[in-house]
Amino acid sequence: MNFSADSAASAELSVIIPSVNSYDDLDGCLKALETGQGARIEIIVADRLGEQVRHFIRREHPGVTVIAVAPDTSIPRMRAIAIRKASAPAVAVIEDHVIVPHGWARAMLDALATAGDAVGGTVDNAATGTWVDWSAFLCEYSSTLPPLPAGLADWLPGNNVIYRAETLRRLAPVLDEDKWENRLHDAIRSAGGTLTRRPEIVVGHKMHYSFGLYMSQRYLYSRSYAGAKSGNMPWSRRLPIGLAALVLLPPMMFLRTIRNVRAKGRYRRELLQALPLLVPFCLAWGAGEAVGYLFGPGKALSRVR
Repeated sequence: MNFSADSAASAELSVIIPSVNSYDDLDGCLKALETGQGARIEIIVADRLGEQVRHFIRREHPGVTVIAVAPDTSIPRMRAIAIRKASAPAVAVIEDHVIVPHGWARAMLDALATAGDAVGGTVDNAATGTWVDWSAFLCEYSSTLPPLPAGLADWLPGNNVIYRAETLRRLAPVLDEDKWENRLHDAIRSAGGTLTRRPEIVVGHKMHYSFGLYMSQRYLYSRSYAGAKSGNMPWSRRLPIGLAALVLLPPMMFLRTIRNVRAKGRYRRELLQALPLLVPFCLAWGAGEAVGYLFGPGKALSRVR
């Protein structure tokens, strides 16, 4: 048996999932985790959607540990709260719309056993029904598409990653900063640790969007990211960086997406059809970063899904 309510105490891997979208998304994610993983795992869901969703989780997935958080709790804060509940010597983080393949948990554990502090895989598209879904995925994840070089890395995706629990305990103050995973990964490297990429460990990103939803989410994520970076930055720096983000970032991200997809040798037809939607999506990206640099994150972080 790979997963049961009684196995958490002897779990090899704790899997952290912030629940921020819908029960339908989370249900598919949990079903994939609960079978064929080849390892003893505990699943910890931090949920901000409400008691009805938590009722369904407890009823349909009784072995899952559910942590209730306030509706405005940010995803980084939800991760930090759930990580503190983890009992295993290794901790993985995914998203509620990520579908892991059979053997994912064992592959991640085996990869971490021969690596440093953190190991990340790659992310492929599992939402292929509409061009909005394709455009949103390519806009956000073209850099994480396989193939990628294996070995030491400067960055890892935040939704297909495993850490040594001792590393997370040591960097608990960083987790409490309420910032995205890039801050944690930079802290690991600054402390002399290493990040390792294993591109053959691929998860599916199964997130469905409307045009308006992705426009708003792209803006909110970008504002939260830039707002966190700006911090106590003086206006003499905020203003030029913010204006550059507004003017220069959209064409840079548009061209980067094209370059990334072409370099993979995959999804070129999907890219061609996605180009018209990539334009407004990249404009939302630039607008979000510009507002974040100029005026801070506001409440954007708590609204990212």
